[in-house]
Amino acid sequence: MKNILKIFVLTAVVSFTSCEGELEIPIQSAIASKDVPLNAEFIETQVVSAYGVLDGHIPGILMWGAAASNWIYGEVASDNAYKGSDAGDQPDITAFERYEGFPASAYMEGKWRAVFEGVSRANLGIDAVHRGLEAGTLTESQANSFLGELRFLRGHYHFEAKKMWNNVPYIDETVSESVSNVGVDVWLGIEEDFSFAVENLSDVSVRNGGATSWSAKAYLAKTHMYQNDYPAAKTMLNDVINNGPYGLNQVFQHNFNYEYNNSMESVFAVQFSVNDGSNTSLNGNWGEVLNFPQGGLPGGCCGFFQPSQNLVNAYKTDQNGLPLIGSFNENDVTNDEGLSGDDSFTPYQGNLDPRLDWTVGRRGIPFMDWGIFPGAPWVRDPSNGGPYVQKKFTYYKSQESAGAGDAFSTSINNINVNIIRFAEVLLWRAEIASIEGDLEMAKTLVNQVRERAANPVNFVRNDDGTPAANYVVGLYENFPNQEFALEAVYFEHRLELALEGHRFFELVRTDRAAEILNEYLAEEGTKRSYLSGASFGPHAEYFPIPQNIINLSGGVLQQNSGY
Repeated sequence: MKNILKIFVLTAVVSFTSCEGELEIPIQSAIASKDVPLNAEFIETQVVSAYGVLDGHIPGILMWGAAASNWIYGEVASDNAYKGSDAGDQPDITAFERYEGFPASAYMEGKWRAVFEGVSRANLGIDAVHRGLEAGTLTESQANSFLGELRFLRGHYHFEAKKMWNNVPYIDETVSESVSNVGVDVWLGIEEDFSFAVENLSDVSVRNGGATSWSAKAYLAKTHMYQNDYPAAKTMLNDVINNGPYGLNQVFQHNFNYEYNNSMESVFAVQFSVNDGSNTSLNGNWGEVLNFPQGGLPGGCCGFFQPSQNLVNAYKTDQNGLPLIGSFNENDVTNDEGLSGDDSFTPYQGNLDPRLDWTVGRRGIPFMDWGIFPGAPWVRDPSNGGPYVQKKFTYYKSQESAGAGDAFSTSINNINVNIIRFAEVLLWRAEIASIEGDLEMAKTLVNQVRERAANPVNFVRNDDGTPAANYVVGLYENFPNQEFALEAVYFEHRLELALEGHRFFELVRTDRAAEILNEYLAEEGTKRSYLSGASFGPHAEYFPIPQNIINLSGGVLQQNSGY
């Protein structure tokens, strides 16, 4: 996102009186209207500006609370991760983990502002395109290309808002005052934006990692999946899978390695850069800045976002290499909680899916090329957040140039955050096949994802080349019934996409949140004292709308029920 902020400075951020601070709709008022060129060069700056807030990093907010990965809301608020760190640091996150998030939280306001800043920037560009067409400074072809990207981005930002808060307003370029969020069908506007993008974007991006007609089709399919509109999603997914430019990377970890950013598996991703000549770290991934081991390897900060034991247990496999879907959490994968770095420890000897050790750092297993993960010495407070650390947003020691070397943390890096990757597209289609009773197709698609995990090239290995654990991954021979098929698809989604910001939203989308999360909390309350007594109620499917935003709207926006 090089020079994004410099470009945005060219446009004054002016709020209309009735929604001051709510949307911060920017208009070109710093320059007299007659002096705004409204040509392709100028509109390009508006498009780049709209992309620029995909990372959620805008002045005045907690950048980790608006992270592109949604690690707090999609993972810590699920059964995949704990807040981590120590009990007194960033306690607002603990509230979300206990499903007691509150409207006055700075996290909620920061996320809202980041998302609707994106909407505002997209609308600024859309308005400028329309005026450029009227003035004759843009051709229709140029206009439609710009509008395709801008409407794709507007669709994305509204999608983020919808899955977070559900009851949100839809804001287009004509809005100049606060809009109600009651009884609004935001999905309609999102669908129209992505549909326009499908029709007007080219098959190949005009910029590095930019939107294409194919990424718009995939996002439109995702929009239909979230509405349980499976026939519409199926049409889009079939096209993307059968005719699109995507495929699975042979190496699973390449999805989280900056040298393979925008690979064939990346359908749409947030782009980052460091050491790019503009500023050492400004354009890097600040959203993950807290989420690295407290000591050792890159970062030295800050011990947050620790994978749960429940997630680690999910990677166990049976003698045939298949997941233990109904019984995975009956016994724990061996961990070193309570041990010091000097105590002897033998890692789990049972069967495991190798994706575990590309997702989670656990004692006795190589942590990429940083050496053997030592356990407690690299964990800030194991008694609070457990013995594990996340691995997907960490670079190799041999890639230290990927880190910014910032005074805050050397972990700020240029590893893309995948919003949609092709493995998820395959699993959505498998889900639809399961619902339709096409069990053979569902099995084939799930096995396509599992085949990669089974390939020995994806085994984490010791220095002598031997596998670091007993990796056994098998393929399903059949799906005996629809119920089993759906469980297999959902379980595979968790294994494949863990810690990528999807888990909580997927549980809500598929109406499984209450059952799974309350069972999880009942178990975790016996292990993590801060989770004792926590429960997941119906209101917790969506987050509280920030109270300050409601106040600034003059009461036009209404709070979600239960908060």
